[in-house]
Amino acid sequence: MIHRRQAVRGLAAALAALVALTAAGCSSKAKTDDAKPTGAGGVKTGEGVTDKTISLGALTDMTGVYATLGKSVTQAQQLYVKQVNAAGGICGRQLELTVRDHGYDPQKALAAYTELEPKVVGYAQFIGSPFVAAVKPRVDTTDKGLVLPQAWSASLLGSPYIRVLGATYDVETINAVDFLLKEKGLKSGDKLGHVYFEGDYGENALKGSKHAAEKAGLTVVEQKIKPTDNDMSAQVAALKQAGVKAIVISAGPRQAASLVGVAAATGLKVPVVGNNSAFAPQLLGTQAGPALEKMYWFASPSLPIGADTPTAKKLVADYRAAYPGDSLDNGIVAGWTAAGVFGEALKKACENKDLTRDGVGKALLTLTSYDAGFGMSHNLGDPKAPSSRESVIIQPDKKVPGGMRTVRQPFVADAAKAYTP
Repeated sequence: MIHRRQAVRGLAAALAALVALTAAGCSSKAKTDDAKPTGAGGVKTGEGVTDKTISLGALTDMTGVYATLGKSVTQAQQLYVKQVNAAGGICGRQLELTVRDHGYDPQKALAAYTELEPKVVGYAQFIGSPFVAAVKPRVDTTDKGLVLPQAWSASLLGSPYIRVLGATYDVETINAVDFLLKEKGLKSGDKLGHVYFEGDYGENALKGSKHAAEKAGLTVVEQKIKPTDNDMSAQVAALKQAGVKAIVISAGPRQAASLVGVAAATGLKVPVVGNNSAFAPQLLGTQAGPALEKMYWFASPSLPIGADTPTAKKLVADYRAAYPGDSLDNGIVAGWTAAGVFGEALKKACENKDLTRDGVGKALLTLTSYDAGFGMSHNLGDPKAPSSRESVIIQPDKKVPGGMRTVRQPFVADAAKAYTP
């Protein structure tokens, strides 16, 4: 355990050093805080905005641990931009989305952020809680560009510019444990296994499982892993020996598939529930597929892509037409929702004649009941709070479009209602 803590400290120190270097490299750069009121339509403009275009950034992972998520999020946002532009754009301007793949590498992520920062009004995508947390001091003090991350760590709350869409990992995990208690036989006195990534994501989720366990009289058996750990055999063996009655996994899709597959093969047939980024429908085509359908569920900040709503059905049809060779997953929903929120903020900012970063940030605060069409209403009026505390419980099912079906509609566990992320 000591070497893992040292690794976490080492990553944190490396990220801090990289941020310091990139901040120093940009310290002499002139900011356009004194915006120009001479743009098209008399609208104030700043970084990333001209009379003809509004430029957004996307910092994604298309080659690393979240490659499937990153691809879907990015393509959904590219589709959104294409459709908005075809309809005339926003504020008389065409949207531009510049994508950079960081491969879940901290140095590449921070370099990409620094490269795009002077060129965009903000980011409709930024995958990786540790990377977003690393640039947070810059975002909050000098850059002030809106960031809508595909990351749900509670450490990102409180920033007027980095806004979490959906329940944070701790709240989501409390909801997931509630599902195990209410519907999967977990009860007071039982042991609950929790396999989690080191760093912001996993450790924030662990806070949730510990809070839920304290309220329900459970004991949490921890298993910390790294994003590079793909074989969960040792973790399954430890949890089996401990006698756990259920497992939470806060990691990536590969780790979830390994955990469930090994557990089923070794006779540890207990319910496993994951956080929203711990599943990809492509896993149903692997050897772990049958076990995932039988003993795995995951919590989500929205209904799945195959939901029976008008928005979901249209998005499925449009996405299939645009990307006929690609499968459907919830990355599409996450990407589309973030792009839609950013688009609505830009429209409000246009109405206020202020497309500066400050103007877009203020406009976002007015979105107190944004409905993306996937079962949740988002309140973005309070930077200290996630936009929602609700979760949906989803089960893998290869017979359903997108490989996922809803087994519990949007809800907030009693233990999550008074909890402070």
